[in-house]
Amino acid sequence: MKKAYWVVAYRSIADEAAVKAYGELAVPALQSFGGRFLTRSKSQVEAHEAGLPLRTVVVEFDRYDSALAARNSEAYQKALQALDSGADRDFRIVEGA
Repeated sequence: MKKAYWVVAYRSIADEAAVKAYGELAVPALQSFGGRFLTRSKSQVEAHEAGLPLRTVVVEFDRYDSALAARNSEAYQKALQALDSGADRDFRIVEGA
């Protein structure tokens, strides 16, 4: 079975407090589905092409269905409510090679 990844690139952050509240809820929610954070970088981002030098998050899951279940979980939905309109993000769930 192939691994899966959440790839989240922030386009803009309007409310740092909302992003922090989101993170406090999202991290344990994803870890409960076996999610492992490969990066949650706030600095040391070198953007190329249309990329922006903002926060980038990559979370690895053992299985694609675990990544989807984490996204749809009640705990993660609460994290999204905390984020509200605090950030504009490019969010993808992708299957590993």
